Amino acid sequence: MKIYVLPLTLVLGLLIGSNDASSVNSAPTAPEFYPSPWSAGGPDGWDDAYKRAHEFVSKLTVLEKVNLTTGTGNQADLCTGNTGSIPRLGLRKLCLQDGPVGVRYTDLNSAFPAGINAAATWSRALIRKRGEALGAEFRDKGVDVLLGPVVGPLGRDPAGGRNFESFGPDPMLAGVAVAQTVEGTQSAGVIASVKHYILNEQEHFRGGISSNIDDKTMHELYLWPFADAVRAGVGSVMCSYNKINNTYACENSYVLNHLLKNELGFQGFVVSDWGAQHSGALSALAGLDMTMPGDGVRNSTYGSYWGGALTEAVLSLAIPPFRMDDMAVRIMAAFYKVGRDTKQVDINYSSWTNETVGPQYWHSKTGNTTINKHVDVQGDHAGLIREIGAKSIVLLKNIGNALPLTRLANIAIIGEDAQDNPNGPNACVDRICNIGTLAMGWGSATAEFPYLVSPANALEKQASADDTVFTNVENNWDLGAARAAASNSSTAIVFVNANSGEGYQTLDGNFGDRKNLTLWNGGDELIAAVASVNPNTIVVIHSVGPVLIDHVKTHPNVTAILWAGLPGQESGNSLVDVLYGKVNPQGKTPFTWGKAAGDWGITTLINSSTPTPQQDFAEGSLIDYRYFDREDIEPSFEFGFGLSYTNFSYANLTIQSQDVGPYKPASGSTSAGPTFGGTNYDPVSALLPEGFEKVPGMIYPWINDTDISDETDIPYAAHNRSAQPILPAGGSPGGNPELYKVVYVITVDITNTGEVAGTEIPQLYLSLGGPAEPKVVLRGFDDVELQAGEKRTVAFNLTYRDLSNWDTESQDWKVTSYPKTVYVGASSRDLRLHAGIES
Repeated sequence: MKIYVLPLTLVLGLLIGSNDASSVNSAPTAPEFYPSPWSAGGPDGWDDAYKRAHEFVSKLTVLEKVNLTTGTGNQADLCTGNTGSIPRLGLRKLCLQDGPVGVRYTDLNSAFPAGINAAATWSRALIRKRGEALGAEFRDKGVDVLLGPVVGPLGRDPAGGRNFESFGPDPMLAGVAVAQTVEGTQSAGVIASVKHYILNEQEHFRGGISSNIDDKTMHELYLWPFADAVRAGVGSVMCSYNKINNTYACENSYVLNHLLKNELGFQGFVVSDWGAQHSGALSALAGLDMTMPGDGVRNSTYGSYWGGALTEAVLSLAIPPFRMDDMAVRIMAAFYKVGRDTKQVDINYSSWTNETVGPQYWHSKTGNTTINKHVDVQGDHAGLIREIGAKSIVLLKNIGNALPLTRLANIAIIGEDAQDNPNGPNACVDRICNIGTLAMGWGSATAEFPYLVSPANALEKQASADDTVFTNVENNWDLGAARAAASNSSTAIVFVNANSGEGYQTLDGNFGDRKNLTLWNGGDELIAAVASVNPNTIVVIHSVGPVLIDHVKTHPNVTAILWAGLPGQESGNSLVDVLYGKVNPQGKTPFTWGKAAGDWGITTLINSSTPTPQQDFAEGSLIDYRYFDREDIEPSFEFGFGLSYTNFSYANLTIQSQDVGPYKPASGSTSAGPTFGGTNYDPVSALLPEGFEKVPGMIYPWINDTDISDETDIPYAAHNRSAQPILPAGGSPGGNPELYKVVYVITVDITNTGEVAGTEIPQLYLSLGGPAEPKVVLRGFDDVELQAGEKRTVAFNLTYRDLSNWDTESQDWKVTSYPKTVYVGASSRDLRLHAGIES
């Protein structure tokens, strides 16, 4: 038996590091924290959900609890992930399905703009509506758990392959976006599973790399948006593939037990990423509640770390009853919280084929039945997708009012990225190609397009309506044709892109992560060719993140640049709306655009001489614009930048202190760990029932015989079900409620000084004052729609959390004595008003 008795502050000081991020050890060790906190309910529907969950779990046997927590195997059933069922109580198997932009592996669904586009709108309302629409489509396909939204990766490395799935590298923007998405998704009756927890910041070596980080950086940067998701009531968190300080995320008791379930007060269940589980009883004790897909372990009696192996661990008491019960209760509480008991419909699709009739159990090719009912779940979501696509477009350059376009005599559309994929938008599995216009990255965060409106088609339609002569050059490499078309047109629009995705496949030498930050398919040469002959060249970029385009920005013949990101199925229509002024662009870039690859100060780790590569996050919280500010690097386009077809002025910054009193650390103790039902621990009762015929490849909870192995290397403290102290920063979902009290209200007047209506995104930044702190950090924003000449007063709330830094000694948030300054402006470097505030 192992006993852990080191004081928390000593453990953190020794093993995680000091306040200085540069002190991260090259091979640190993650602390261990037990027991796994038991759920306690709480406001916003958790109390009622837990009451019902307790009643349900009290009726379960050990086998039924194991069935609820164990995935049934890869491709063993209809969904990407499936748990076992509890037919005795009328609970069917739970269905878990990718992904963040639509229901993966099915038909008659929508393909939404990527997370990075949602963030680029800087609109809480649009992000919420996107979540609601996603939730409705998953619900109507019969899905119980939507595997999204994404705030891991946060976006530490601009070349990170899956950055586009999330909401950008600023934790405040990501936190607002993830909270709105969670609330929208779960209001539709589907459990959201926020992912990937945590520090999964690159695709190279994702299955074994150790992300090494200090305590302060963890709290102030990467944990921040997960706290917002928990506060929003998210029902599930997916743990990631990587290690954190050399312990796998899905068995990291510090990350799961201490940070997530204790400090953040997470009340839902933790599910493993597919194949991210690396131990049996230990992962359960460390805080894992559900394993997916459930199979995959080699040399195992049960073909799984759980299933029958979990049953043995429970029967031998290696896993105490309160932990097994808590696993089941957390799952059922999330189920009841979103109303799955009243909103659940039959699973009406198969992830593995679109044929109407086929095997329900795809792995074993058995259970032939009607598996795809081809239920159309798109509703009226196309209009929302078009709106988000348009309002996420960032206008980066617009010289001499090149945009918006009016009725033109002639126009040339140039580039592969404007075109249809000749084999259809879904020709490449999981979108692992770069043919035609780019509207979605590749990997598990994909969905089948019901259709894809290419820019060329949408612009040709507009040209036809305007009697504009339309020329379309489809080949990036025929520079002669590009020059000829451009020289004969008054306006030439060049389309270029840069792609990335999940690191289970390489595309053009890019193993998920981008190998460089340049444009793909000769994009730079194409722009240069067109701009050499046309003085009104407009560049449209579809990309997963920043690309190096300062030479394009400074080219005198390039009059306009637009970043359109990954806009989903209405791509061309969204773009035409902005190009022709039907929608005034409001998008602000959710990341910084550098001039050179080294400007971000981060390098993807692509080579390692050890089985466990070490990636030290030695830059601390100084990523993206924070690093550019600290190093005084001039970007091509700064974080938060975006032009409009009108202009806005800022005036009358005021700061009003709120009488909320001093911050009070949480205190007290939890209740003792409860147990519910399932008291029969006789191994005979867990044997396979006589006459039961297993489906080949399916994972079951039954044990093979009554000779149960005894796991001896079990942390002693993991069996402690006595009342536990509440952490100073804990006490409620999202952390100490005191953190969210509003300390100051900041107001500013925004006026539309132009001649057309438009939406401004005023942004509030805060200097926390300390010498090692970022110059400024984002702490507020709003989207303000104003008619020409209209003025509106905008208010921002600053909370204790916003004003604080993480103090490693007290293990709590503290407002330092350094002077604090508030800035309000149109971007991270266009800070038009400022004022000091009392600390």
